[in-house]
Amino acid sequence: MLAFVVTVFHEGSLKVFDQVQSWIVNDVGWFYILVVAVILLLTVFCMFSRFGDIKLGPDHSTPDYNTITWFSMLFSAGMGIGLMFFGVAEPLMHTLAPPVGEPNTPEAAREAIRITFFHWGFHAWAIYGIVALALAFFAYRYRLPLTLRSALYPLIGERIHGPIGNAVDIFAVVSTVLGVATSLGFGVLQINSGLNHLFDIPVNSTVQVLLIIGATLLASLSVSLGLDKGVRRLSELNIILAVALLLFVLILGPTVFLIKAYVENTGGYLSEIVGKTFNLYAYEKTDWLGGWTLLYWGWWLSWSPFVGMFIARVSRGRTIREFIAGVILLPTAFTFLWMTVFGDSAIDLVMNQGVQAIADATLKDSSLALYVFLENFPFSSFLSLVAVVMVLVFFVTSADSGALVVDMLASGGNAETPVWQRLFWALAMGGMAIALLLADGLQALSTATLASALPFACVLLVVMWGLVKALREDVTKRDTHTQLHLAPRHGGPTTLDWQRRLRNLTTYPRRRHIQRFMEEVVTPALEEVAAALTKQGANTTVEQTPKQVALHVEHDSELDFVYKVRPEAYPLPAFVENDEEEDDDNNSERKYFRAEVHLREGGQNYDVMGWSRAEVIDDILDQYERHLHYLHLIR
Repeated sequence: MLAFVVTVFHEGSLKVFDQVQSWIVNDVGWFYILVVAVILLLTVFCMFSRFGDIKLGPDHSTPDYNTITWFSMLFSAGMGIGLMFFGVAEPLMHTLAPPVGEPNTPEAAREAIRITFFHWGFHAWAIYGIVALALAFFAYRYRLPLTLRSALYPLIGERIHGPIGNAVDIFAVVSTVLGVATSLGFGVLQINSGLNHLFDIPVNSTVQVLLIIGATLLASLSVSLGLDKGVRRLSELNIILAVALLLFVLILGPTVFLIKAYVENTGGYLSEIVGKTFNLYAYEKTDWLGGWTLLYWGWWLSWSPFVGMFIARVSRGRTIREFIAGVILLPTAFTFLWMTVFGDSAIDLVMNQGVQAIADATLKDSSLALYVFLENFPFSSFLSLVAVVMVLVFFVTSADSGALVVDMLASGGNAETPVWQRLFWALAMGGMAIALLLADGLQALSTATLASALPFACVLLVVMWGLVKALREDVTKRDTHTQLHLAPRHGGPTTLDWQRRLRNLTTYPRRRHIQRFMEEVVTPALEEVAAALTKQGANTTVEQTPKQVALHVEHDSELDFVYKVRPEAYPLPAFVENDEEEDDDNNSERKYFRAEVHLREGGQNYDVMGWSRAEVIDDILDQYERHLHYLHLIR
C-alpha cells in the first residue's frame, strides 16, 4: 500500500511525510527521548534487582543455545547491516558536520565517536531487550503464545485472544515486513556500491532488483532449513567474518591509538550518558537532533517488535540478569569496538594523513565509505570483497529471521509451521523491498517508520507497566516458598524413619521403579487430594501420562494450582556399579531417575521417591498452602 501511494502520489506523499517528520521533531521529540530513557532505566533495574533471578522459562529450564551462538544470532538480526553501513560513515559525518562546535577538530572527532556510541549503545539494545524480555517472560513463564499480544496479558487478561490481540499482532506483522524491507533496500544499495567499486558493475535499479531477488532466494533457502540449520549457521558465519575483518583493520591500522581510543571513548560515553540521554538541544538552534538521534530512536522502536521477538525466540532458559547482560552489554561492547576501529581509523586517515577521498566519498554517498576506507589497507580488493559478502550475509540473515518472526506472528506463536508458509513471508518481504526501491519509497518509509514509533512507544509504556506488575507477582510467589512456617521439606518429612531414609539416599532407581512408585503411591495420593477438594467445591483433575502425573486445581480468574511428579534422568555416579541387564532404556548410558516435583513455574529440585502416600499428600498440601498464600498476597 505504501509503495502504491508513493508511486501514484509521489510528490504529494513526500511532502506529507516531510511535514509529519517536522512535527515529530519539533513537537513530540521530547516524548521519544523520555520513553527511551525510561526503557534504559527499567532494564538496568531488572538486571540488578531481585527480578534478575527469575528464569525466562520453567525454573528447571536451561538455555537452548550456547552463549556464542546466541550472541551471533541476536547480533546479526539486530544491527549487522547497520554497522557495515555506518561504521565508517557516521563518525566521519559527525566530525565533518558536528551538532555544535567547529568541524574537523580534535574536539569534533572526540565528540563524533561519543555521539556514535550514544546512537548504537545501551539505549538501542535496551529497546530491543525490554520488548524481548516481555515476550519471553509471558511466553515461557505464563505459557502464552510467542507473539506481541502476550505482552498485554497482565492488563487485559484473556482478551488478548480477541480483537485487541489480533490488532496488536497485525501491527507487528506490518511493522516487521516494512522494517525488514527497508533494511533490505538500504543494504542492497551498499552491495551494489561495493560491486561497482570492485568490478565496475553499474549502480542502477536493475542491478539492485536482481540483487534483492538473489538475496531473497538465499533467505528462502535459509528459512526453509529452519532456525537451527539455517539462521543459526549464517549468524555464526557472520560473526566469524566480522571478527576477522575487525582484527585485520585493528592490527594493520594504528593499533595503539585505537586501543587507547577504545578505552577513552567508552569512558567518555559512560561519563556523559545521562547528559546525552536527556539532551534536546533546547538552547542550541539545530535540526541535527531530528536528522540523527530521533531518527535512530524511531528506528529502534519500530524495529523492536521484530528483533525483540527473534531475541525472545532464542533466549529461553536464561535468567533475566543473564539475558539483559547478554542482550545489552555484550553487543554494546562489540559495537563500540567496531565503531572505534573503523570510525577512528577513518578519522585518523582524514585528519592526520590527509586522505580526503574518504571524507568526499562519505559526503557524496555513505554506502561507498567503507570501500574507499579499505583502499588504504593491504589486499584492499580482497577486503572489499569480504565486506560485500558480509553485507550480503547480514542481508540474508535479516530477511530469514524476519520471515521466521512474521511467520510466528501470523500463526499465533507457533514455531513449527509448514515450510511453504515461511517461504511465502521471505518472498513477500523481498517483493516489498523491490516495490519500495522502484517507487523511490525508501526515504518515505524512513519517515513513516519514525511516525509509527510514536503509537508503539505509548503501547510499550503500558507493556512495561504490565511487565513490572507480573515480575513483582513472580517474586512474591518465590517469597512464599521461603516463609519459615512453610519451609519446603526437601529430603522428606521428619517422620521418615532413619533406616528407610538411608535406603532412599543410597538407592539409584531405574525408570520402571519410578513409574511403579508413581502408579502405586503418587497417583493414589493425588486422586485422594482431588476427591477431597472436589467435595469442597473445587474443580480438580488428575492427569496421568507415561511422562508425568499431575494434579490441576482451577481458580477461575486467578492462577491455577498445578502439582506434578515427573521421572527425571541423571548420570549414574562413578562409584555405583552399572548392571547392563537392568538398563531399561536399551542403551549403555549410566543413569538413574528421581521422582521430582514440578509446580506451574517449573521443577522444584527435590525428590519424593520412597515417600509414603501420606507423606506425598502432606507435601501436596504444603505446596497448595503456599499457592493460596501467594494468591492472598497479590489480591
